[in-house]
Amino acid sequence: MSTEHGERPADWWRSAAIYQIYPRSFADGNGDGTGDLAGVRAHLTYLRDLGVDAIWFTPWFPSPMADGGYDVADYRAIDPIFGDLAEAEALIQDALELGIRTIIDIVPNHVSDQHRWFRAAVAAGPGAPERERFWFRDGRGTDGELPPNDWTSEFGGTPWTRLTTPDGVPEQWYLHLFSAEQPDLNWQHEDVRREHEEILRFWFDRAVAGIRIDSAALLAKDPALPEVPDDPRPGEHPYVDRDELQEIYRGWRRIAQEYGTDRALIGEVWLPDTARFIRYLRPDALHAAFNFDFMTAPWDVEALRTSIDTTLRVHGEAGAPATWVLSNHDVTRPVTRYGRVDTAFAFETKRFGIPTDRALGERRARAAAMLAMGLPGAYYLYQGEELGLDEADIPLDRIQDPMHFRSGGVDPGRDGCRVPLPWSGDRPPYGFSTPGTKTWLPQPDGWARLTAQAQSADPRSMLSLHRMALLIRRTHPDLASGDFQWIEAGPGIIAFRRGAHFACVVNLTDTAVALPSSDHVWLASSPLEAGRLAPDAAVWLRPTT
Repeated sequence: MSTEHGERPADWWRSAAIYQIYPRSFADGNGDGTGDLAGVRAHLTYLRDLGVDAIWFTPWFPSPMADGGYDVADYRAIDPIFGDLAEAEALIQDALELGIRTIIDIVPNHVSDQHRWFRAAVAAGPGAPERERFWFRDGRGTDGELPPNDWTSEFGGTPWTRLTTPDGVPEQWYLHLFSAEQPDLNWQHEDVRREHEEILRFWFDRAVAGIRIDSAALLAKDPALPEVPDDPRPGEHPYVDRDELQEIYRGWRRIAQEYGTDRALIGEVWLPDTARFIRYLRPDALHAAFNFDFMTAPWDVEALRTSIDTTLRVHGEAGAPATWVLSNHDVTRPVTRYGRVDTAFAFETKRFGIPTDRALGERRARAAAMLAMGLPGAYYLYQGEELGLDEADIPLDRIQDPMHFRSGGVDPGRDGCRVPLPWSGDRPPYGFSTPGTKTWLPQPDGWARLTAQAQSADPRSMLSLHRMALLIRRTHPDLASGDFQWIEAGPGIIAFRRGAHFACVVNLTDTAVALPSSDHVWLASSPLEAGRLAPDAAVWLRPTT
């Protein structure tokens, strides 16, 4: 791990603090109510001072925004709402000068229905070679009126949409595991493989340091498109975690290596089977993958310890770095989630109106951040997490997320964690945009105390806690290379060492507890109570035994 931003080791991705930017909601540079690259460039020193090593952008490419930019129309350009390619190139260089690398998001499972390939496929008609890049099929039933199979979309409902001719005659169906505006690509097609390899080179040529791969386990499909078995054996699911994926990512790894050992491939891999998960982290495949088990775990000692143990074991077997994540642009914000009775996260249980104790959630979120930052590996921080933002309630007429609509209005969707950041001031848009501007998603009226400006002046704030924790994480030698070892503690306590001179203790009980013997406290998430660790709090200290 580097001790200052000017030092950038080739294997930075093993231990980096990586900040996720959702471009529409980070900062608005032109006053139109939507975040853009000019806004990011204007706040790069904020990110430097926060102490991050890299920034990861969710898709910034041209897109109709049917799914927040994950419906990409062109991978070699920037959506005009964000800026242009020249500005992206300048941003990458500006960030590098501050010691911050850039990671971009590639979405290989599907493209936008406005992508030139799909438009050509629709125009060409059934049986045309243009359709072979996608999954077009005739329907079942007397007149093809039924979908080709009974798969379920990741967003709910059928993953098939039927086309009609210009004069209204129904014809073939096409597959989309997500929304209808996101047709799935056929990864058996040479054009699809070659195109994505060229996209990687396009961005590596522009000094991008890493590629985050969306839905990395979904690309390959059984060409027969059979029904999903009740209990599919590993590798036999018709579209999840198929063995063909490994050769795809080996090819990507070779391309990354052409550009040097400091380019990284980071997969979004949701797999409960650790033996299957580890295959993506072999030395010839991906460099890292997101740790969703830890992110979705409840605020519970056994669940968190089990997740940490499993994560370190699995990644150790693969020789890959662990990743620690508390939230992202799809997940209920920690301050809200940890204040609920059910502190875990699952898409299936998202509902409107779940009560939350905000003060309790904030205490736990502060402690969880210190727990995650103290563990060996890379730490991912979603924008606004360092400010302790709540999951915002979005008025029904302002919700944009397709998950809400595909659920029939049951799921509130993911917009609540995508609200524009509050930078300064006491009313919306809180410095995100010019005063009086209507932002693309509405900001809560009660966020004045959560602005970056207000928190910068408060040494007890969530922002100040993150700045100090990231500074210690970057400069403490034991957090760079210290071995991990559990410390035996009482019920409800998580405690571990990193090397000889660093320990982390987290109190998940509702009473203050005694600390291990130590001669210095580096940082505490909540004030100590007569030398004891407060409930739902974490502390970093220098042990003496």
